[in-house]
Amino acid sequence: MKQSIGDKMSSIIIYSILTLLAIVCVYPFIYVLSASISSSDAVLTGKVVLFPKDITFEAYSRILTEPGLWMAYGNTVFYTVVGVAVNLLLTICGAYPLAKKRLMGKSAIAFFVAFTMWFNAGLIPTYLNFKELGLLNTRTGIIIGFGISAFLVFILRSFFQSIPETLEESAKVDGANDWQILWKIYLPLSKPALVTVGLYYAVSRWNSYFWSMVLLQDEDKIPLQVLLKKLIVEMSAQENLMMDVSSKLSQETVIYATIMVSILPIVIIYPYLQKYFVKGTMIGGIKE
Repeated sequence: MKQSIGDKMSSIIIYSILTLLAIVCVYPFIYVLSASISSSDAVLTGKVVLFPKDITFEAYSRILTEPGLWMAYGNTVFYTVVGVAVNLLLTICGAYPLAKKRLMGKSAIAFFVAFTMWFNAGLIPTYLNFKELGLLNTRTGIIIGFGISAFLVFILRSFFQSIPETLEESAKVDGANDWQILWKIYLPLSKPALVTVGLYYAVSRWNSYFWSMVLLQDEDKIPLQVLLKKLIVEMSAQENLMMDVSSKLSQETVIYATIMVSILPIVIIYPYLQKYFVKGTMIGGIKE
């Protein structure tokens, strides 16, 4: 179909805006990568704009040789993998019943779940709750204490509600119970939604910082983000840490290298999940 001049102009404007937004989103990542492998002189004097200058990997050498880094990396991977598994289990168990019209008190239960999205106990009561439950300085506290998100429960519930009830009725005729229906019908059909919810949880787990810093004291239990924050603070406090512009290493280059080390796994994984993520984000966007 031939486009009118107005349609062509609209397309040009839309693509121009999207291109500009893409550049705005991608540029900071490119700059951080370039600055992390550039010399201190180039970064501090503003020579690094897009491409790296005087390429050096000393900042990465400083980060990767930090004592306890790989232990912290392992802790973060553990908290993310096991935590996401627990998150998905609890979210599925919460979303599936709420998707059923036959659930008694469904509206009241949904209200109380949604209530936690608007109001929470606050920092001190939450900390005291962890303390009374004996979850301070434990891996269990990090995994179970943040085991579910009310928002993602409703996201997954919306997807479950979009699955035709006739499939469930057919399964019940064949003698299937709710667990079998959930395992053999709902979960296989919900792969885009589960990947989307899982990715949200994974990013949250991987970037978890504040509560990990508050709840964990042992060095062998802290995640990557807490260790890197500690490293940056220690560098800021050390006045004699080769901070002159003639050095290949500075606080700025180490910070940029730290950012790259912390986000690289998520950046690598995301492209493989993007097709599911795009489908999952459309949940609830179309009403029949």
